[in-house]
Amino acid sequence: MADLKGLYQEVILDHSKRPHNFRVIAGAGRADGYNPLCGDKISLYLKMDGDRISDVSFQGSGCAISTASASILTDSVKGKSRAEAEKLFESLHNLVTGKEAPNGDKDLGKLAVFSGVCEFPARVKCATLAWHTLKSALAGSHEIASTEGDDGEDLAAR
Repeated sequence: MADLKGLYQEVILDHSKRPHNFRVIAGAGRADGYNPLCGDKISLYLKMDGDRISDVSFQGSGCAISTASASILTDSVKGKSRAEAEKLFESLHNLVTGKEAPNGDKDLGKLAVFSGVCEFPARVKCATLAWHTLKSALAGSHEIASTEGDDGEDLAAR
């Protein structure tokens, strides 16, 4: 188990130091997100081809968890339908809030690296900021996406 946690930490650190798809996409839709707890900020750029996400990228500043989550999000949702992306958000959210066992959803792929977040409720907002911003972008909302209310409250019941 210690080897698995070490691997997960390595993947998070790698995506944090060298984030994938960290760029602006010209002509793309844009949504902004903000985590008032720690100050993480993100701008997410989204191009759709019908119901499919044809390209996605981000820019911003934040902690290692927030940046890694945004980086892995861009890899995970590219080419997916709107419904598939929303399902990934729900699966990730269930994982980081402790509603789902770490291996409960085999469709998570690299997102499984965030399984340890449920042990740190304050980090739930860091792991989900990019995802809330994606939901906002998919909805075409022009409001700033926030992690308010996404505090891992389910963990208190443990």
